[in-house]
Amino acid sequence: MAGVCTAGTDRKQQGKESGMKRALISVSDKTGLGDFARGLEELGYEIISTGGTKRALEEAGLNVIGISDVTGFPEIMDGRVKTLHPNVHGALLCVRDNPEHVKQIRDLGIQDIDMVVVNLYPFRETVQKPGVSHEEIIENIDIGGPSMLRSASKNYRFIPVICDPADYEQVLQELRENGETAAETREHLAAKVFRHTARYDAMIADYLTKKTGEQFPESMTITFDKVQDLRYGENPHQNAAFYKGMNPQYSLANAVQLHGKELSYNNIQDGNAAIEILKDFQGQPAAVGLKHMNPCGVGIGNTISEAWDKAYEADPVSIFGGIVALNEPVDEELAEKLSKIFLEIIIAPDFTPEALEILERKKNIRLMKLDTTLEPSNTKKYTNVNDGLLVQDMDVKSVTADELECVTDRKPTEEELRQLLFGWKVVKHVKSNAIVLVKDDMTIGVGAGQMNRVGAAKIAIEQAGPKASGSVMASDAFFPMPDTVEAAAAAGVTAIIQPGGSIKDQLSIDACNQAGIAMVFTGVRHFKH
Repeated sequence: MAGVCTAGTDRKQQGKESGMKRALISVSDKTGLGDFARGLEELGYEIISTGGTKRALEEAGLNVIGISDVTGFPEIMDGRVKTLHPNVHGALLCVRDNPEHVKQIRDLGIQDIDMVVVNLYPFRETVQKPGVSHEEIIENIDIGGPSMLRSASKNYRFIPVICDPADYEQVLQELRENGETAAETREHLAAKVFRHTARYDAMIADYLTKKTGEQFPESMTITFDKVQDLRYGENPHQNAAFYKGMNPQYSLANAVQLHGKELSYNNIQDGNAAIEILKDFQGQPAAVGLKHMNPCGVGIGNTISEAWDKAYEADPVSIFGGIVALNEPVDEELAEKLSKIFLEIIIAPDFTPEALEILERKKNIRLMKLDTTLEPSNTKKYTNVNDGLLVQDMDVKSVTADELECVTDRKPTEEELRQLLFGWKVVKHVKSNAIVLVKDDMTIGVGAGQMNRVGAAKIAIEQAGPKASGSVMASDAFFPMPDTVEAAAAAGVTAIIQPGGSIKDQLSIDACNQAGIAMVFTGVRHFKH
């Protein structure tokens, strides 16, 4: 131990005599590290480092001071403790225009550290590793790194702190041109550091909270990474950006854009709504046409091309300028059909080379490749309100034929039952109050977002026109009055699926019996506000 302490004292004394500045570097992400450290060395900096970073710098031919030479104490507990020492944090927290602070560190033989370059153990990547153990995850909770970052950032008036390799070039440039970093630069870097450590702590808290089964803890910190700045928000006078969560699997944030101009705010909203609908149609070719967050056409078929034909036929007017989501690859035949109309986005698991050649003739259309077999990565849905956040479970509830309760004299036929379940999957994703008419594996009428249910029914029926005869109806919530059933009967609807649960259910049941309509209750509602 004495030898270590003596070496540390000797190296510190050498630094004092030379007047060299010191940079403490300890990083997990070693992108650009060698060039940056070499640039610092050329500017007269001594490099202090630890563990794997020290080895990487030495292999790059740089002279490096080990952290034990600074602390006078060896790294212990497999590296768990190496930088938590007054010789490090005293140097980082000293207010350099405070004579008492300066006197204290000089009396104690603590030498200045003039720059900190630290990023943290790869906690997120560790959690995502297949088969990773809880013990390995815990070992990737960084302690010394956040402590150094926070100490130096608190003292950013004097010390530049870098946690992102993207900032290396700017720091080197300012040092070369001015001999120091600008005050504004140091402040921006410190703000980034606190975002970096907050994000890191949020990931750890999220992991442990989920492990303990806590549903709605007393406080919640969620973190997102920027995907891109957007040209504007919902309207041109609103600024906007797109962020993704920590594990965006079945998410538009995970899609690969193969062609077209960048996504807009509204594109992303609509694209997300389209793939949410598509998720309920696994195991069969399905196509979704969507406009302004509501489906304008949904179809299923024996092939993806047939499914698209039905989705298009459902509402060929509204699909103009809309979003299309498909759960099977786009081939040449389908691409020819899709190319004949104006679409904003096509989302699919893949596109054949022939399909891409056809669709890329349209300069602006966005072609998004997304694996539609992925499971949603988050079971919570977040909705912001003014100065607040609503948090709820995602609506992933589905029903099977065995769970339905037939409440009318006439039971639905096997075909009606199949169409009712199809309609129930769609109406779940339509803004309330919602009514959907279905026939022949396709929507034929969608009534969305009305202030009363019969109003939504009238819109759906009007859209369906003569096709309403022989169709089935799905409602996202119960009928408080028999007027919706009466409208359905007049249009020729033969079966209805709805949650049930109104104190006036019997009025609707009686109206169905009188009209010969079969009606089933799900016991589940799907309000979507």
